[in-house]
Amino acid sequence: MMAHMTRDHTSVKKLPDMPGVYFFVGTQRKILYIGKATSLRDRVRSYFASDLVRTRGAHMVKMVDEAVRVDFRETDSVLEALILEAKLIKEFKPPYNTRDKDDKSFNYLVITTNEQWPRLLTVRGKDLERQLHLLTGGKHINLPVFGPFVQGGQFKEALRIIRAIFPFYDTKHPVDELKAKDDRKLRFNSSIGVYPSESTSDKEYARTIRHIKYFFEGKKQVLLRSLERDMNRLAKKQDFEAAAEVKRQLFALQHINDVSLLKRERTGNESHPVRVEGYDVAHLAGKDTVGVMVVVEQGEPNKKEYRAFNIRQSKEGSDTDALHELLERRFSHPEWKYPRLVVLDGGRAQMNVARRVMQNAGIDIPLVAVTKNDKHQPSRIQGPIKLRTAHHSDILLTNSEAHRFALAVHKKKRSKRLRG
Repeated sequence: MMAHMTRDHTSVKKLPDMPGVYFFVGTQRKILYIGKATSLRDRVRSYFASDLVRTRGAHMVKMVDEAVRVDFRETDSVLEALILEAKLIKEFKPPYNTRDKDDKSFNYLVITTNEQWPRLLTVRGKDLERQLHLLTGGKHINLPVFGPFVQGGQFKEALRIIRAIFPFYDTKHPVDELKAKDDRKLRFNSSIGVYPSESTSDKEYARTIRHIKYFFEGKKQVLLRSLERDMNRLAKKQDFEAAAEVKRQLFALQHINDVSLLKRERTGNESHPVRVEGYDVAHLAGKDTVGVMVVVEQGEPNKKEYRAFNIRQSKEGSDTDALHELLERRFSHPEWKYPRLVVLDGGRAQMNVARRVMQNAGIDIPLVAVTKNDKHQPSRIQGPIKLRTAHHSDILLTNSEAHRFALAVHKKKRSKRLRG
């Protein structure tokens, strides 16, 4: 019988303390699982921890048991590791990357190169085929599609980093339609640098789109050479302002600032205030069930971000079913800013429900749950100890606000029904 691979295996010991992508490889060189890491060494070693079954699930234990070695590819940044991970998952389709979920729950990036002003659109896997049909008018046009991106929050952050280097459009409607009616939001986002400036020509923007495609195709060196040629060409034309902008893009690519992605991987090490979201449900004997989302940022409730949901499909009186629906509906909104920490009211059952919903949505956000005593006072907080310690006051505030808001929304709904 083949001995199980351990953290002392040669292929594990040679892993560098660098960002990149790792491959768990089985017999006959079959790739079982692909992941990305801030530190290849630390991330892969975590698969040999004694609590792997609790933190990652039994299927990951089985995957490690089947593996005979670990291969890797270094990258210059975590951002490039995230993009390479998606590219390789699409190419190799490792069985353990989709064991508990399929590609339909992941995010994809579509670039509408059939339009005069191409847009970068985030599309869920389950909607991909339909969206491509709509975007091409049913014609046989192959639009560039990148993904699957496993973690929705990190993918959203990656796009923000790329946009800071190469401003792009991601409008709901085609850009030429918005330009034709002098759309106010389009003009505003262009003025603050979120979208390309109004002086950008379609030819110049096409060059930006080509550069973004190079980056998502993993052709960073091709991209750098292309930018160097552009910079030299513009300098010869004495267009020094445009040449300086290309020089800025070159520098940004060679010194990618992806600290925000590092924070998303190492949330437990954060000491500064973060965005925390809390969820709770309320009903009376199973009637008038509602679910709520509250937000605490910088240690203060951000009531503009609060959301209320009428729970429709849960079994009457089932808090976990109601929570499942609440979370599914919340995480179907990738346009809403994702939290760094999720706070639930309850215990292990609620955490299991939340973990399942977020896994299906391709989202990796830490969870804590607040258990109450008979007097409805917090008696226990479950979740990663570093987070519980670092954000103790925010957790309690978020939980209290979620409970208060849920009761208020429920009372309003019940009163409305009784009046009607």
